[in-house]
Amino acid sequence: MGEGLRFGVITLQNAPWGEMAERWRSIEGLGFDSVWVADHFVDFSRPREPWFEAWTLLAGLATQTSRIRIGTLVTPMAWRNPAFLARMAMTVDHLSRGRLELGLGAGARGDIDCSYAMTGIEDWAPWERVARFREAVEIIDGLLRNEVTTYRGKYYSVEGAAMSPAPVQKPRPPITVGALGRSMLSLAARYADTWNSYGGMGISGEEMLEVTRERNAFLDEYCEEIGRDPGSLRRSLLLFGPPAQRAYSSMDGFGEVVEEYADAGITEFIVYYPFRDEHLPYFENIAIKIIPELRDDAG
Repeated sequence: MGEGLRFGVITLQNAPWGEMAERWRSIEGLGFDSVWVADHFVDFSRPREPWFEAWTLLAGLATQTSRIRIGTLVTPMAWRNPAFLARMAMTVDHLSRGRLELGLGAGARGDIDCSYAMTGIEDWAPWERVARFREAVEIIDGLLRNEVTTYRGKYYSVEGAAMSPAPVQKPRPPITVGALGRSMLSLAARYADTWNSYGGMGISGEEMLEVTRERNAFLDEYCEEIGRDPGSLRRSLLLFGPPAQRAYSSMDGFGEVVEEYADAGITEFIVYYPFRDEHLPYFENIAIKIIPELRDDAG
């Protein structure tokens, strides 16, 4: 997309409000391009621990920063009605003065996320999850682009839905689609400004790199099929599992991971905010010393 490498941070919303606000101000001060929150009912790895709701927290944190791009990574479609989600996105776009990155996904199925059982939300089959996502993203895209939208689908419908004021960003806030499988990758090629992946679970670092290359190639194919320039779709990676472990093993390790995945087509890297305070100096060194060098090298 002609913008070089981008770097972002995802912060789990498990700290008191004042600490969350300070984290975001610090991340912005360190020069990162974007900062994100997760969107789950609870932290599914620690469901009884403190946890703030994503979009209301995002609205508050938007007022604590001034430059950095902000978003959810990503909002599952099951959690929200698409028309209300579009209005939420428009509102946060105004609160942030045009800095929203709208992260959307079909959501994970089964035991990986206990939010379904806790809230009574239906855990759709994979095919239905993708079908619903297609309709929902079409509604959201239409509402954020147009003053009035009518849409009639199998799962969702809106009739003369008015959107005022319009978002700050034109033609709408950029959409990040989280996609792993081929059906979702095809939808990312059609609707997303950025595609995001996290590699996968239960596989090795080498397998993660290879599957990322394969997904990137599929995206190129799907873009070409619909007449879209593949270069217009940013490729984003949440560093998770073995790549994250390597990246935090040493200063050289972070650069090596970025270079490997950049060679596989990735142009945006999102890291977790440190889970322990003793890791903060290393995190800050990456931001201050390593990332500027990587940006210059990618030049």
